[in-house]
Amino acid sequence: MSAWLPSLAELRNSRLEIHKFRGRVVATQALVIVCFGLLMARLVYLQVVRHEDLQEQAEDNRTAVIPTVPTRGIIFDRNGEILASNYSAYTLEITPVKVDDLEATIERLSQIIDIQARDKRRFKRLREESKGFDSLPIRTRLSDTEVARFAAQRYRFPGVEIKARLFRQYPFGDLASHVIGYIGRISTKDKERIADEDEEGNYRGTEYIGKLGIEQRYEHELHGITGVQEIETSAGGRAVRRLASHPATPGQNVVLTIDIKLQKMVEDLFGSRRGALVAIDPSSGEVLAFVSKPTFDPNLFVEGIDVENWKALSESIDKPLLNRALRGTYPPGSTYKPFMAMAALTTGKRSASTLINDTGSWTFGNHTFRSHGDGGLGPVDMVRSITLSSNVYYYSLANELGVDTIHEFMKPLGFGQSTGLDLPGEVRGVLPSQEWKRKTYKRPEQQKWYAGETISLGIGQGYNAFTMLQLAHATATLAQGGVKYTPRLVMATQDALTHANVPVQTPPPVNLGYNPEHVAVVHKGLVGVAREGTSSRVFAGSAYQSAGKTGTAQAVTIGQKDKYNAGKLEEHQRDHALYMAFAPAENPKIALAVIVENAGFGAAQAAPIARRVFDYWLLDQYPSEEDMAAAQKGQAQAPIGQPRNKSNIRLN
Repeated sequence: MSAWLPSLAELRNSRLEIHKFRGRVVATQALVIVCFGLLMARLVYLQVVRHEDLQEQAEDNRTAVIPTVPTRGIIFDRNGEILASNYSAYTLEITPVKVDDLEATIERLSQIIDIQARDKRRFKRLREESKGFDSLPIRTRLSDTEVARFAAQRYRFPGVEIKARLFRQYPFGDLASHVIGYIGRISTKDKERIADEDEEGNYRGTEYIGKLGIEQRYEHELHGITGVQEIETSAGGRAVRRLASHPATPGQNVVLTIDIKLQKMVEDLFGSRRGALVAIDPSSGEVLAFVSKPTFDPNLFVEGIDVENWKALSESIDKPLLNRALRGTYPPGSTYKPFMAMAALTTGKRSASTLINDTGSWTFGNHTFRSHGDGGLGPVDMVRSITLSSNVYYYSLANELGVDTIHEFMKPLGFGQSTGLDLPGEVRGVLPSQEWKRKTYKRPEQQKWYAGETISLGIGQGYNAFTMLQLAHATATLAQGGVKYTPRLVMATQDALTHANVPVQTPPPVNLGYNPEHVAVVHKGLVGVAREGTSSRVFAGSAYQSAGKTGTAQAVTIGQKDKYNAGKLEEHQRDHALYMAFAPAENPKIALAVIVENAGFGAAQAAPIARRVFDYWLLDQYPSEEDMAAAQKGQAQAPIGQPRNKSNIRLN
């Protein structure tokens, strides 16, 4: 009986085990309560405190916002000719971050689609400029056959896809390229500028931006407004349905003031010669032609220019990328004399009847300044000094006026100033003064203005350096009797949907206050140039009366004791040929300035181009093929053969 009764020790052990068990149960219960408390606290935090934030994140995960890139605006000339447009084409694109072995993938793609070495080089450059998750084109403008061939093997190439994109196209190639400009892929610097202008949202999905010319200056108008699509997606990221759509607003079209047929004619007249021409309507400031030769093909830049073409353009001695009309600065030569004459009359330093004896040279101190030719012109008044281009007259006039008086008179005409043309990159050139020299040079002996330096300014030499835009602008102002209009290249913007034109607002004209009698004197001298002066052979038989002035400007300095001999100089060292003119003289409809670099005498090389421009604009005449060929050689002094009506001229 006693064997079945537990011992005292056993009872004590049982109680201890029960006590421990109860302790574990209590601890477990406490842990469970704490865990449930933490879960409840987390639930309250997520459901109450962060409810709105998490709901927004969930919505973002459920929906995708896809930007809709707007269609870029079209650029037209004044007559509706399309100068820049868009076309749709397929591109083969790779997202590098989604591809395991990029080189191997490209090699396999090359077996299906023709991928040239230049395509690989462009792709490499784009990779260096872009982020890894960007989709980059390895081939553009795929044919339908190439698209079908890739689509059949699409499964082999993760991270590679076909996209339909709009591409910029310049249908006339290098014609007017310095005016139109081009577009290119958005660079890091472009992105920084977009961020500074707070335009990042409007450029989501956009890969191209205006880089030069009108494309750059009117980027805001041409680009348009980016739209968005809200898409509901599955957990795997697959599009389920479209929730909302805000369509993109197409960019505005831009209507230029230039006449592309006139532009083409002038560029053809230059041929292979270098130079620039700017033609302006003096009554409005509209630029009718804006030529810089040689030109370049902007289509080369749209998808990224290859190394060979870039090297050819950037290393050429002819500098085709330089906009000579806007950024090329030259001494104006004798085309400066009419403005010097206006300065003399306006300041009262000379009257129109003042006679100066032109002996063929003019001495100042111990220095003799030569005139052109070996003999003098004899006594000349102001009209005759312009018509016969007397250097002696303007040597002495410059000395009488002084550099600062010349500067103050020429500045309002736009010499050495920004004209305000709606094209980026305009340079100011140099309109010298004593203050300019003090600021330009560092050494005290260089900063001092010497009286002898003023003399050559009178004939458009010395420190004078202006653009053809500035010379054409001043010529147009002189043609209008001192009324100055801001030159412009854009006539209007146009709504892409309604095609309604909105004229571009321009500053009101400025009247420089010239005395009409003084203007008449200078005009008479300029008319004399075309009637009996240096350009009389060029304008013989014209149906209108023009007014103009030839000029020859030094490209390199020739010593006073040396005679100029073009045959002994390298071609790039020879004198420049210039001409400024307006017509009709009595009621000007067009004014221009033209330079043919290193071509010599203005009457032989520059004036014939001006004659063709006037014939086109005033008489609707386009040069014959024979006349065009002769003018390119600087041989045409009057129309040869029968001119053609400009309305029958085809551009392509």
